[in-house]
Amino acid sequence: MTQSAEVMRLLPTPFLVGGLVVLCAAVAVPLLYIVCASMNSDVEVARGAFFPTQFTLANYAKIWSTLPLGRGLANSVMIAGLVAIVSSLIAIITAYVLVRFEFRGRLTILRGLIGLQSVPGGLLLLPVFVVFASAGNYLGITVIGTWWGLFLAYLTFALPFSIWVMVTYLRGLPKELEEAARIDGASSVGVLFRIIFPLSWPGLVVSGVFSFLLGWNDVMFASVLTRPSTQTVAVVLQIFGASSEGGAVPLYGQMMAASLVCAAPVVILYLIFQRFLVGGLTAGSVK
Repeated sequence: MTQSAEVMRLLPTPFLVGGLVVLCAAVAVPLLYIVCASMNSDVEVARGAFFPTQFTLANYAKIWSTLPLGRGLANSVMIAGLVAIVSSLIAIITAYVLVRFEFRGRLTILRGLIGLQSVPGGLLLLPVFVVFASAGNYLGITVIGTWWGLFLAYLTFALPFSIWVMVTYLRGLPKELEEAARIDGASSVGVLFRIIFPLSWPGLVVSGVFSFLLGWNDVMFASVLTRPSTQTVAVVLQIFGASSEGGAVPLYGQMMAASLVCAAPVVILYLIFQRFLVGGLTAGSVK
């Protein structure tokens, strides 16, 4: 190891290795317990057994009939996926205008985006519910209980972060490419779709993945703004966990299996886009 690397290291090697082992164990042990419990019987899990005496995949087969997991997964994929796509498209268009054009109020909008991210989501639950209920009364349309009402709520929360990510990313793109396209006769719309879009995939992936996780993991808004037919998988898991606690033998094995099934799409999404996530999070500059 070079001398400069030794100077930059904050901890000695034993402390560094020990810290990494503790952090890895803090993540791996609970995950290992969930995997083992999902392949164990409910009785054994309720007794506190860590490793199953007999591995079985029966819990993974039972969860599809015990709770409406398929419907919840379909609702979550549709709502979270649509939020990710729409927020990314709106974010790159808005960021392109904010970065490449000078107009009155531009800096105010950029500062407002940062301010909106600091507002806790819990404070907005009641106002959003009242607005949606009022829209249903005055406009004669049903908002609460529909999947698109939840989509609008998630889109509102995802846009500030997505726009700011794209703003910082577009600031790192060279303007010479756009100038060359304009010399060839491309309009602003042509530059956006032919130059900016192909070069902005890492930033689009970051904003899209963030928006997807926002819709996938949320329980608070989904439990208030949905009905049984439009409930997301997070609400289905919450209801299943609360209802199974009252039984003679809690269905812990099925709960763990359902949790792993619901976490699988997020893990797969990360594995597919991980190389774009690193580039999107580290690119750009704040000016």
